Amino acid sequence: MRALVRDPGRAEGLRRQGAEVITGDVTDPASLRGSFDGVDYAYYLVHAMAGGAGFAGREQEGAVNFARAAKQAGVRRVIYLGGLGEALSEHLRSRHATALALQAEGPPLTYFRAAMVVGARSESYRTLRYLVKRLPVMIAPAWLRTETQPIAVQDAVEYLALAPEIPASLGREVQIGGPDVLAYGEMLDRMALAMGMRPRPQVPVPLISPALSSLWLGLVTPVDTNVARPLVEGLRSATVVTDPSGAEPFGIRPLGFDEALRRALEEERAEGPPA
Repeated sequence: MRALVRDPGRAEGLRRQGAEVITGDVTDPASLRGSFDGVDYAYYLVHAMAGGAGFAGREQEGAVNFARAAKQAGVRRVIYLGGLGEALSEHLRSRHATALALQAEGPPLTYFRAAMVVGARSESYRTLRYLVKRLPVMIAPAWLRTETQPIAVQDAVEYLALAPEIPASLGREVQIGGPDVLAYGEMLDRMALAMGMRPRPQVPVPLISPALSSLWLGLVTPVDTNVARPLVEGLRSATVVTDPSGAEPFGIRPLGFDEALRRALEEERAEGPPA
């Protein structure tokens, strides 16, 4: 496996796992020269929300540069993980536009679409955990009633890894999710139970805007506000699997939400006490 990183100083974990680490930046086409030499399958797992305003433009630029470099080098397929749901927010629009750019400019694309990925390092998962841990009572904006279909990180990785072996996934969209469709409010309750705590009372505040919600999250969680705001704006849209046909050839039986939470919490405990 070869990993393209902007900061090689943060890639020691990849090296320990046997990856070849090279330095490059998808927004700098010159830095990508030689990156794809000898590569058959290229995974695009990049987003630019942490950079703040203008992230959608940077994501488009990066996708186009990556796709063109991959095509020029003879890469057989690009595999991309985007988001489920209608494009009601800049974040979700950008995720889909990234897929279209990769498809138009590069090799054949496998376009995975997922909602929340449940894992110890997932920003969405960390947000849920911090809300439960730090707040005895929660304000409940309308988006807590929005339905979503989370998937365990182990299952998302398995789909990505199997894609080159599944001919039917070439050149198509593959919607993936776990077996549970839940409202975000219910996910908070299940997180509390998984942590051995009582579910937190939720006080309805239907008029709170996504912008105010993201500022509130910034006060009570360590999640970067630049990331929190586009994520919260995306919560207005249901993120559920509407076409399971693309995932069927993979033969994967995804974990339920409660088991995904248990494994994420167990991984955190193994790494040390959470903040």
